Amino acid sequence: MNRRLQTMVLTLALSLQSCGFFPRINDERPNFLIIITDDQRYDTMEYMPNTQELIFDQGVAFSSGYVTTPFCCPSRSSILTGMYAHNHEVHVNEDKLNFPTMIVDLHKNGYYAGIVGKYLNSWKGEPRPEFDYWVSFFGGTIPNYYDPDLNINGKWEKKTGYITYLFKDYVLEFLDSASRQNKPFLLYFAPNAPHAPYTPLKEDKGLYNDLPPVSYPSYNEADISDKPASISSKALLTVEDSTQIEKIRLRQIQTLASLDRSIGEIIQKLKDSGELDNTVIIFISDNGKHWGEHRLESKSTAYEESVKVPFAMRYPALIPAPYIESRLAANIDIAPTVYELSETKMPGTVDGLSLVKLFTPDADWRKTLLLEAWPDRGHWTAVHTGQFVYIETDNDLSEFYDLSIDPYEMDNRINDPAYQAVILELKAILAKDKEPGNSPKP
Repeated sequence: MNRRLQTMVLTLALSLQSCGFFPRINDERPNFLIIITDDQRYDTMEYMPNTQELIFDQGVAFSSGYVTTPFCCPSRSSILTGMYAHNHEVHVNEDKLNFPTMIVDLHKNGYYAGIVGKYLNSWKGEPRPEFDYWVSFFGGTIPNYYDPDLNINGKWEKKTGYITYLFKDYVLEFLDSASRQNKPFLLYFAPNAPHAPYTPLKEDKGLYNDLPPVSYPSYNEADISDKPASISSKALLTVEDSTQIEKIRLRQIQTLASLDRSIGEIIQKLKDSGELDNTVIIFISDNGKHWGEHRLESKSTAYEESVKVPFAMRYPALIPAPYIESRLAANIDIAPTVYELSETKMPGTVDGLSLVKLFTPDADWRKTLLLEAWPDRGHWTAVHTGQFVYIETDNDLSEFYDLSIDPYEMDNRINDPAYQAVILELKAILAKDKEPGNSPKP
């Protein structure tokens, strides 16, 4: 660009700024909007039609999307660092994350960074220096979705209203602020829905009241003697248990309605500002949740209801046509993807793989994925291939499932002669992958 043209461009930019529009100068890197829901199962996207249409149906939807540790704080730490939990050492919600995050690195590399919503369960809610814009709350769970106490850029305030809509308004405010910066932005949007206490918007309490009850074959499974003792010792669900599970399920689904509307407004805001197609939008949940399968009501298991999550990415420059990707993708892949697309140096501690590789023909990709968790019932590790799942629970029974014929993981085939060669192979892979410092590679 010659000097005269440079002068003209600068003059035009300054003129636009004087009118309240702040274009970026010589920085064409994409923005990032990372949306992380809380305890959302993979099979609930039908209750989020806006999100399905505007994100999942406009980019890549990962049909084999997993979280490597299905528990809030460890999973979010893996999203922020790209590391397995056995490496970043956040095993349970009370553990603090002591590794730098991708937010730190992108902020240093010129990004305008913001958070709206939940950070980490072990964090007390005060702003962190890598964020230019901060709206969050204490810890990981709020007592009610109405009238929350929020920390807004360093000041604690009692806000009046419904938290999902309050967060939506703060996201829109962040986007307005980002439009006045001469730099790209990264927004970490982590709403509460559909986590406990599952408080629906009052106007949404009539939604889905004709929802059919859970009818999965594994619901209140009659014979769980082939499961580890920590699970097989659970009694059959009572009528009262089932009633409570259905109530939680309905309320979880109802909380998604307001979030879905909010995401629609956020996408429209990006479109109106001209930034939509230059924004990498990633949607994921931190973990799933059981609704009575195998007599379970929580998370932190290696079963699909717990580890499989809704996961999608929209970015037309990289994904010009929507499609469904069946290869194994995980929460640990978000950070390396952000590092690559933001042109930020990636630390050597990252375990995940950049999803950009998936969009290159014939690129190598992982064949297995390590899963792990440290619940009260006993530490377990697993290796997942997309078809086979091999699970080891410390001092307890190991498990093996073939999802192609047993998608509900009802028949533990750990002793089936037909699978012993596969089991031995996966056992060896797991022994190597779960060691501290090790990162499975393609």
